Amino acid sequence: MSCCAPGAEMGLELDSGTSVLPSSQEIRLASRSLGDGLRQTDLSVPAVHCAACIQTIETALGKLACVESARVNLSTKRVSVQWRGEEVPPFVAALGRLGYQAHLFDPDIEVKDRTLSELIRAVAVAGFAAGNIMLLSVSVWSGAEGATRNLFHWVSALIAIPALAFAGGIFFCSAWNALRHGRMNMDVPIAVGVSLAYAMSLYETINHGDHAYFDASVSLLFFLLIGRTLDHVMRDRARTAVKGLSQLAARGAMVLRDDGSRDYLPVGEIEPGMQLLIAAGERVAVDGKVNQGYSDLDCSLVSGESTPRTAASGETVQAGTLNLTGPLTIEATAAAKDSFLPEMVRMMEAAEGGRAHYRRIADRVSVLYAPVVHLTAFATFLGWMAATGDWHRAITIAIAVLIITCPCALGLAVPIVQVVAARRLFENGIMVRDGSAMERLATIDTAVFDKTGTLTLGQPRLINASSIDPAMRAIAAAMAAHSRHPFSKAIAGFARPGGQHKFDAVAEHPGFGIEATDAGSSWRLGRRGWAGWKARTGGEGNHGYGGTVLTKDGIIVASFDFEDAPRADARATMLELKAAGVSVEMLSGDTAGACRDVAETLDIGSFVPALLPSGKVECIETLAKAGHRVLMVGDGLNDTPALGAAHVSIAPATAADIGRNAADFVFLRESLLAIPLALDISRKAGRLIRQNIAIAIVYNMIAVPIAILGHVTPLIAAIAMSASSLLVIGNALRLQGFVLAEVTRAPSATRSGIRASVQPS
Repeated sequence: MSCCAPGAEMGLELDSGTSVLPSSQEIRLASRSLGDGLRQTDLSVPAVHCAACIQTIETALGKLACVESARVNLSTKRVSVQWRGEEVPPFVAALGRLGYQAHLFDPDIEVKDRTLSELIRAVAVAGFAAGNIMLLSVSVWSGAEGATRNLFHWVSALIAIPALAFAGGIFFCSAWNALRHGRMNMDVPIAVGVSLAYAMSLYETINHGDHAYFDASVSLLFFLLIGRTLDHVMRDRARTAVKGLSQLAARGAMVLRDDGSRDYLPVGEIEPGMQLLIAAGERVAVDGKVNQGYSDLDCSLVSGESTPRTAASGETVQAGTLNLTGPLTIEATAAAKDSFLPEMVRMMEAAEGGRAHYRRIADRVSVLYAPVVHLTAFATFLGWMAATGDWHRAITIAIAVLIITCPCALGLAVPIVQVVAARRLFENGIMVRDGSAMERLATIDTAVFDKTGTLTLGQPRLINASSIDPAMRAIAAAMAAHSRHPFSKAIAGFARPGGQHKFDAVAEHPGFGIEATDAGSSWRLGRRGWAGWKARTGGEGNHGYGGTVLTKDGIIVASFDFEDAPRADARATMLELKAAGVSVEMLSGDTAGACRDVAETLDIGSFVPALLPSGKVECIETLAKAGHRVLMVGDGLNDTPALGAAHVSIAPATAADIGRNAADFVFLRESLLAIPLALDISRKAGRLIRQNIAIAIVYNMIAVPIAILGHVTPLIAAIAMSASSLLVIGNALRLQGFVLAEVTRAPSATRSGIRASVQPS
């Protein structure tokens, strides 16, 4: 069974019915900015078939000027191209020259997948024809001779023609499209084998031969289609999670206009800045901020948490959240394609497309399949002709070699496991950006954690507000309002009701703090060593290099102490990682005293305090040079360099956008147990991938020599080919049944607050 998708040119039908190629302007408008001048365009390419198609497309697009990378997702038949420059590279035209018609992927256009219904019809036709031809063959094999035998042969030939044309069209169209564009795919040898079997039988019939093999050619097609149908069903089953996620997204929202009118707009037409009315019972269409109203929100689709959370004015809401109790007016802060839920869908789909080490090996081997199998079959034919002189037997054995030599099991070995693993992760509130990230996570030996917002909830409470001069507290609150850092939010909550202090200029310095100027004075709110440059004295603890202070012209005028609680099951997470053979360390910009409190509470043996963002990177690079494979877990803007420097990285969904985009994994729930769970799934997935590759290699090592020696008929070859692919898929689906590692719950220490004099860590 080939891994090629059936009905490639017609398997996907757009309701719009358009086949007009997109213009450069349309491509630019539909592309997404990834920052730093990099853009991404997603194309739907229904004719993508197999590993050979993936290699052909990615190689051709990668050679275009200004194209940074091209990735093909076989399951979704989507090509994601990342490019730079003012002019759009001609990747649509390049795909057309290869024989792949492409159009812009549009999530707002409903796509009907007709593949399964086409396969079922093809199986039914092939099965009906095969059954009738076998009935006629019984009479021939029972001794019918002369005119009766010839009549049965001709009737069988006539029955086989429409069966091969309709059911075999799935293979023939795919093979012809590849050949006429000067390339090969995995359907070419199947088409050749089926055609040769029919042609050989037709030759025997014309020459009044004793036996014809129309039943073999049609039955061969029948079993190939059965295997392909099961393959399609099982692959589709593995991807039901991302389908369900897309189907539950809101289709639109009520927009409140400035003149008081209301319009319902499809989600694709909602722009940032629009005011949306979300009634009770409706899902939030795009990411936004609550401007008016109070309600309970069901965030289970977004975070997996079943307990509703309250939302009031000023709070952020994410696309996919269900409004439960009261109407909310929100201001859209992102377009639909840039909102949280579509980002999660893209991450799910990207999980299969990752080019991990094993995936690259499988793809390279699969690309060699077509030329190798044809040469093998031709050499087998010449060998048997030289040995026996029986061209009929030589062709039959060559056909069996064409069919039984199966790269599909190898081509499916890695991606099918990645799809199943990504679904298992998603069911547990973990999103993965790239299939290769799972392979890297499985190899880690060291986990490095940021403290604030990662090990702790990042929702600190200012505990010494009463001891701070109200005037200084108000100035600090006005400065803190310009930052999203958790400690800035805690200070900003103490702003004066009558209005905030106005500054001439305000700037945030990630990892250090906030700087403002007012009437010639310089104010700084942040870490002591940066803000209090005229007062760098005092001991460690709350008065060392770290700590959060407010300074005026370098003189400390206020100091802030906070209390923050660790994440749920943080201590249990550390124990689980240690049990899995992973050492745990903490890197923080906070004071040594604050870090020591957290480390002792969570049983973390090693920590480095008072680090700048560059210091975290240096620590990770030092570990890497010592031969360690490091997992970095962080959430802040200042953690982004460290997330990129690590062997693999994880961030919570509450992380800053740039940090979330830099991470390989994103966990949606509050509990840190997502990390050992992701490690457990990744290691199990790695074992299944190695098992699948072994199955594929052993199958071909056994099956091909047996076929070359003439011990396999084409019909048996078709059954064996289908069985090998189904065996690989079935082995991958075992991941859904694995019991994940049991987690030891930590005692009440995980719920206690941790006092710390802190700054952005």
